Amino acid sequence: MLVKQISVFLENNPGRLAEVTKILGENGIDIRALSIADTTDFGILRIIVNNPDKALEKLKAEGFTVNSTNIITIAIDDTPGGLSLCLRILMDANIGIEYMYAFTGKIIDKALVVIRASNNEEAIKVFEKNNIRVLTENEVYNMI
Repeated sequence: MLVKQISVFLENNPGRLAEVTKILGENGIDIRALSIADTTDFGILRIIVNNPDKALEKLKAEGFTVNSTNIITIAIDDTPGGLSLCLRILMDANIGIEYMYAFTGKIIDKALVVIRASNNEEAIKVFEKNNIRVLTENEVYNMI
């Protein structure tokens, strides 16, 4: 139930993000979700793609500093308080969140959230125990 996320370290220079997306596009790699965090000198692009191993290979070959991280993707009720419920479940299990972001997909009436927890495996167990849907790699990578 863990999903591979690619993190790309980018200098804050015009065109660096465009270079990454060009490489991915030229290699038939589709972006499913993304998040960018930046500082004055560099940014971290976090992406979920349909073929993370190929993305890692192609970006490394072009000289980018990249790595792969396991994350959890959940589908939650797209209603006020839906995210709060999931966060309380993790809090009650004493599981911290390193970062998170949301994305869109084709699961009707659900919000999709990416979570990097302090203990991903335990977080998955807690979510499943509380009937929070944890998406599989296939569901995320093949989302249209």
